[in-house]
Amino acid sequence: MSLDRHLSDSRDHALAFEQQINLTVLGLGAAVRHIVIAVYARGHVLLEGAVGVGKTTLLRAVAQGLGGDFQRIEGTIDLMPADLLYYTYLANDGRPAVEPGPLLKYGDTLATFFFNEINRARPQVHALLLRAMAERSIHAFNRDYALPHIQVFADRNRVEKEETFELPAAAKDRFMMEINITMPSDNASLEQLMFNPRFHDTDALIAEIAPGTRYYELNSLAHTLQQQIQASPKLRDYALTLWKASHQPQHYGVQLSDVDMAQLMLAGASPRGMSYLIRAAKVSAWLAQRDYLLPEDIQAVFAVCMSHRLFLNPMYAYRKDQLLPELMNGILQQVAAP
Repeated sequence: MSLDRHLSDSRDHALAFEQQINLTVLGLGAAVRHIVIAVYARGHVLLEGAVGVGKTTLLRAVAQGLGGDFQRIEGTIDLMPADLLYYTYLANDGRPAVEPGPLLKYGDTLATFFFNEINRARPQVHALLLRAMAERSIHAFNRDYALPHIQVFADRNRVEKEETFELPAAAKDRFMMEINITMPSDNASLEQLMFNPRFHDTDALIAEIAPGTRYYELNSLAHTLQQQIQASPKLRDYALTLWKASHQPQHYGVQLSDVDMAQLMLAGASPRGMSYLIRAAKVSAWLAQRDYLLPEDIQAVFAVCMSHRLFLNPMYAYRKDQLLPELMNGILQQVAAP
């Protein structure tokens, strides 16, 4: 079956949006596709990547294409929860004054919120952000402020470990995806980034992006999309088996080198995580101009939706960067697709 006219036109806008971002940040096609999926599935995103690979430019491009306001905050050891809500200063008359902070400054027009180096911030800051992410509202000054369109992107610093706080499981589980942003590997892209003046002026580069789907249309569009894209009974059974395999991979024939599979897992994917997986898979199907799910839609987003939700026992946790990708591949290979 084909998509209705509204969803078909919106898909064309989404693909044009993706194409424009790929012309702004080179060599990040897979990451851009996942971010587009997260945007249209209305999910928050964790980003991994070294310094200077284009994460901020990528998110500014997203914000430019969707409209709405963009805010960025830097995680630091001395950042306090109140710093997200307001800041104080001395006015010209010498009296203390209060101004709205990054979460409150733009209110219901705040669309893209980038928390850089989130693991440098204290757990109390994470807790406040989690409420904004989960409820799309925040309580301050004895009232609730609605943030109906906010989408949070957070970057974790994995190079420098001093003065950092690992995100707890509850915080990670609020993010739909964890996306790795890597440096382009092809020489043509690297040469363009180094020598083409177009990529040296970020402001001018971002200004080239034409608006498409507007940020205030996304919630309604996402709701319609999730209602229209259907899953067959066999596809539902496949997704359920993947979920079970994330908890007890040894029961589904998954084997990893030098690992006692019965002792590997501390926790598998949560129900929230599986619902996020299906939401993302439906957007993948929509981008392929289908109104039904196929196994490849789930497979396309399985790793980015699941890897940060699987927790290994301490005896294996130090090897998680090696074991988790192998576990993802093992589950997809051993669980038969319909």
